[in-house]
Amino acid sequence: MRRTKQNDQGPVVLRRQREVIRDVMLSAGQCATWLTLDELAKLTLYPPASISAQLRHMRKPRNGSYTVVKRCRTTNKAMRAEGSGAVWEYSVMQERRVPVRKTVRRRRKVRAALQAVSC
Repeated sequence: MRRTKQNDQGPVVLRRQREVIRDVMLSAGQCATWLTLDELAKLTLYPPASISAQLRHMRKPRNGSYTVVKRCRTTNKAMRAEGSGAVWEYSVMQERRVPVRKTVRRRRKVRAALQAVSC
């Protein structure tokens, strides 16, 4: 009989596209590196349109509320002559935006003041 190897590691867990792009962008941010969509596409093998959508999703609260910064890359005269237009580069900051709930506190103070006046 033939012996087969058993895999003790369990099932292979595939990472989501958003997680891959997030990890690449955060590691680039630690080195103070800005990446274009084409550079990200070469690193991750995902299409640039999909990467742009994932960067947009990273700003949402349910996906981490990361700060995604976009700027225009400076180009030389040779690149401008090709007519390629502006080249945008991106950076993701690990500082997360925390929503502030100021309105709830104000309402409680107003309700407490109204109850004190009506008595």
